[in-house]
Amino acid sequence: MAKGKINVQTENIFPIIKKFLYSDHEIFLRELVSNAVDASNKLKALSKMGEFKGDLGNPVVEVEINKEEKTLTIKDQGIGMNADEMKKYLNQVAFSGAEEFLKKYEGKADDAGIIGNFGLGFYSSFMVAEKVVVESLSYRENEEAVKWTCDGSPEYSLGKSKKETRGTNIILHIAGDSEEFLEESRISSILNKYCKFLPVEIKFGTKKEFLDDPSGEKDEEGNVKQIEKEVDNIINNPHPLWKKTPADLQKEDYDGFYRELYPMSFDQPLFNIHLNVDYPFNLTGVLYFPKLSKNMELQRNKIQLYSNQVFITDSVEEIVPDFLTLLHGVIDSPDIPLNVSRSYLQSDGNVKKISGHITKKVADKLLEMFKNDRADYESKWDDIKIFMEYGVLTDDKFYDRIKPAILVKNIDGKYFTIDEYRDHIKSEQTDKDDKLVVLYASDADQQHQFISSAKARKYDVALFNSPLSSHFIQKLETSEENISFARVDADTLDKLIQKDINVESNLSEDQKNELKPVIEEVINKEKFNVQFESLNEKDLPFIITQSEFLRRMKEQSEVGGGGMPGMGALPENYNLVVNSNHPLTSKILVETDGEKKKSLVKQAADLAMLSQGMLKGEELSNFISRSLDLMD
Repeated sequence: MAKGKINVQTENIFPIIKKFLYSDHEIFLRELVSNAVDASNKLKALSKMGEFKGDLGNPVVEVEINKEEKTLTIKDQGIGMNADEMKKYLNQVAFSGAEEFLKKYEGKADDAGIIGNFGLGFYSSFMVAEKVVVESLSYRENEEAVKWTCDGSPEYSLGKSKKETRGTNIILHIAGDSEEFLEESRISSILNKYCKFLPVEIKFGTKKEFLDDPSGEKDEEGNVKQIEKEVDNIINNPHPLWKKTPADLQKEDYDGFYRELYPMSFDQPLFNIHLNVDYPFNLTGVLYFPKLSKNMELQRNKIQLYSNQVFITDSVEEIVPDFLTLLHGVIDSPDIPLNVSRSYLQSDGNVKKISGHITKKVADKLLEMFKNDRADYESKWDDIKIFMEYGVLTDDKFYDRIKPAILVKNIDGKYFTIDEYRDHIKSEQTDKDDKLVVLYASDADQQHQFISSAKARKYDVALFNSPLSSHFIQKLETSEENISFARVDADTLDKLIQKDINVESNLSEDQKNELKPVIEEVINKEKFNVQFESLNEKDLPFIITQSEFLRRMKEQSEVGGGGMPGMGALPENYNLVVNSNHPLTSKILVETDGEKKKSLVKQAADLAMLSQGMLKGEELSNFISRSLDLMD
């Protein structure tokens, strides 16, 4: 039996691997199973090239637990190793067998699904094992089986093995502090997490199935009897949907794969995008558009990143723009740069290229949907609106691409592109300075009175009701020429869309000055600023408005990413607009009974608050009682 030393640069390589190289000890199983899959794919490649003439069969990777022996074994039926290869591949840390294989057969085998990059994966086994035994028999004829043993020190032994079948067995003698990896449930969860889509079948234990009785014997109801049988438990799908040709797939296939990815999800996605790129980098995947809730409770860990079908992470912020993390699905690329443990992304030029390409593919898909079936696209708009707004706000290139498919919905439920909406409102809503004013509502019910007043003047009112609307309309104001946005209750209509029309006031300045302190005595002066406006006599006597600028800044601050520091903590401030042309205003002015005058002012102010949903609690109860008294 030969003995020797593993060729490493430091005697402390094993503590480094165990404590620092891998962030999570469970990664060892991903690495060992991936290596076993590599070995199987190498043999398939050699068979395809005619360099292996034997019976390929259907190579399967097996994972076995032996609690009595305290061992965890990973078996493959792949390429195997002889003694020289054992020394070469196992005794030189950071030598990559997969890398050497690809160089040798460059242009012949493609990547053959070969995963290994760094040659360190095998040594992750020492994170959980006190001893590792490797037994292997090469695929070549007339080779002897060999056995390699190491106890976690640089010392190893290499000798003959009794193994009779092609392939490699890696036997981990699990350390006392890692016996959790002898539990079936623990191993099963790791395999399901990291190996769910590896390209070679992975067997872990057996499962019971009920099959038709081969004898054909029937039960009393005339059905063929069922027999219970134990079959291999294959835990992975070697041919995931994202590796297939989009032309061969139907909507049902994509929906089924979504349920496979997210078995606990009850919602079906709205639509999907199939990524399939081979130049200038390799990238495949499927991205799903989920229904996004309006309260911004977003899950950002729903895109799974794979490298050659090996799960890497579900934290993909480095590889996709922030707004795309709202999507669900899978991205698979061997060209994504990973650190030495394959656990983290490393930033480089490739990452930016891939990120930009994914953004372009998403924008192209949305534009295609809009052009090919606008009615269907409009039906999905409310569910994808937050995603679109987020993308526009965070990625200028996405905005430039997607602008033709950005929709504006009005309160009548009609949809327009930005340019279409400009044309729709320009005749009525262009102010005296030739600027287009978009009136909008954030709550059609709460702002109904203001919407009705706008409609009476033949103005159109758009609906912007997402948490990002304040940011979004500001983006449009800065990106589009000669346009401004104002919520329909931000001021009186004459001020929101200023025309060269002056409406005379029924009250003189002296009368306004006489009435103002009477109103201020009744209302909360810290909350409301009293101002007189010459409105139509059919408008309400008192109207509550809120400054577009201050309200928008406050909303942006509350959502984040805009506004001014501390705006979210500021008290609410409103304008109480007194219609100087309403008959009630004149009536209040001439009323000689002081208490009745106050009562009329309070009633008019409460009506204005009621129209804005601001009258609550004791104030609402008092309003109801006062209304009954006035009716009496």
